[in-house]
Amino acid sequence: MSQTDAKTLNPGPRRGLLIILSSPSGAGKSTLARRLMAWDESLRFSVSATTRPPRSGEVDGEHYHFLDRAGFEKMVEEGAMLEHAEVFGNLYGSPMPPVRAAIEAGRDVLFDIDWQGAQQIRNSALGAYALSIFILPPSIAALHARLEGRAQDDAETIARRMAKSWDEISHWDGYDYVLVNDDLDACFTQLTTILTAERMRRIQQPSLAGFLRGLQHEYEAMFKK
Repeated sequence: MSQTDAKTLNPGPRRGLLIILSSPSGAGKSTLARRLMAWDESLRFSVSATTRPPRSGEVDGEHYHFLDRAGFEKMVEEGAMLEHAEVFGNLYGSPMPPVRAAIEAGRDVLFDIDWQGAQQIRNSALGAYALSIFILPPSIAALHARLEGRAQDDAETIARRMAKSWDEISHWDGYDYVLVNDDLDACFTQLTTILTAERMRRIQQPSLAGFLRGLQHEYEAMFKK
């Protein structure tokens, strides 16, 4: 992030974080995300934008921001998408304005995206405030068993999911933190420990500069008379 981008964020008690959670399907990411949001009720998922039509019961701005292709592509051209991709002929992405507003207000935003989306966010104008965490399964056998245990897919579909999962796992080294979910409670404790510490990063506390100036004035008043 450039100095100009950083200065546009208003100082406050704390800046928010862009919390990126990624994992292969079946590694427990969704469960950890739900527990994280129960642990801190101020956390919100980023509402994605899409060009696909709304499904029955979906509400614009709540489930997705529904856009036509021209409007979506215009946002991409203007740099107003943190990340975006095309999936089965439809565009999906994360609009920047609501995320920027959350960060300015000191609220953290949770992203459930793959390694490509995570990389785009890290390279975006808000990348300095991103915290990326990858969740690994304890073993390939355990991951396969979890997918089979869902009883939702046939063997061919599970094999495709496993191939995609291995592709996801191969990008583990592009993340700030990597956790092995061999014990859900232990993994969740590690996750909350990381978040608590990252919230205290110097870049997340813009008010520190003013506090240090106050210390300097106090020092000068006491010892430089």
